[in-house]
Amino acid sequence: MKRVKVRLGSDSYQICIGSGLLERTGEQLREIGFSDTIVIITDTRVKSLYGNTLKQSLTGDGFKVIILEVPEGEEQKSLETAGRLYAELSKSYVERATPILALGGGVIGDLAGFVAATYLRGLVFIQLPTTLLAQVDSSIGGKVAVDHGHLKNMIGAFYQPRLVISDIAILRTLDSGELSDGLAEIIKYAVIKDRAFFIYLEENLDLIKSLSEGQLEEVVFKSAEIKARIVEEDEGDLGLRNILNYGHTVGHAIESVSAFAVGHGAAVALGMLAAGRISNQLGILNKDDLIRLESILARAGLPIKMPHLEVDKVIQAIKHDKKIMAGKIRLILAKSIGNVFITDEVSLSLVEQVLVSWNEET
Repeated sequence: MKRVKVRLGSDSYQICIGSGLLERTGEQLREIGFSDTIVIITDTRVKSLYGNTLKQSLTGDGFKVIILEVPEGEEQKSLETAGRLYAELSKSYVERATPILALGGGVIGDLAGFVAATYLRGLVFIQLPTTLLAQVDSSIGGKVAVDHGHLKNMIGAFYQPRLVISDIAILRTLDSGELSDGLAEIIKYAVIKDRAFFIYLEENLDLIKSLSEGQLEEVVFKSAEIKARIVEEDEGDLGLRNILNYGHTVGHAIESVSAFAVGHGAAVALGMLAAGRISNQLGILNKDDLIRLESILARAGLPIKMPHLEVDKVIQAIKHDKKIMAGKIRLILAKSIGNVFITDEVSLSLVEQVLVSWNEET
């Protein structure tokens, strides 16, 4: 098992990464001092796959277990669902010392984290991410939120988990699309911070895609370590942490304009390529690095061609991005693989020009 420590003073916590950890969850929680009742929040599919394993681990170590189940889907990440969960917690006489365990992907992590942050002004929160994307991204850093109408992730809080348990063995149930979603974020980490990690991905991508546990453990560990170090420097997302949005500005716009027909990982991949093309157009990122980025994204099963969307609608969506500051779009651009910078000096007309040109190629 590998461990990453996220050092945030009194809010510090560990990320545990390894195979078979779900079956040892009860033992781990006992070791850090928990007893009595545990609440699990999960969705229907994940419960059917892993609910019994987790429950048996907890009851075997003497915990009383309450499972709160919600349907699958992004639409469950809502104030309405949070309200139903508050009612269930009240009915179960949950106290402030009762931990909430989020068993699922990013939606469950966000929803359960939001509920934990707001019920009784804060319950202990533990992440058990079940997708590669959640293990390397959303379970780390303390961002929790719900959607409301057209507002995505605009109602939320910074609320750090007490512990993150990433069981690599769980990833065997992922389909190819879910795996690619996670790989998009892993590639992002390499581009923003670690050229050597990018080379490792180039050399080991086939093994990672075949779900080799050794390689999966290494890439989840390395990604978690990169994100942890960034979060430590900028927990409140006021500066450096913005680099974690590499690929997300254009990516989120593509997601929105496609009515989410383009999934998150695919959209981030396209956003990274758009940012790469913009940087190359500015004479910053060299062509060889752009080609390498395109190649590894394609090998990861991610799109490298601009989807047939109306570019002016994509530009309009970018104008509504939450990273707009004083009317200026803030982009993260690569100087080279492993080295990025934040800028608000790129005009929307240049972004549009790059997207139109790319659209014409496809």
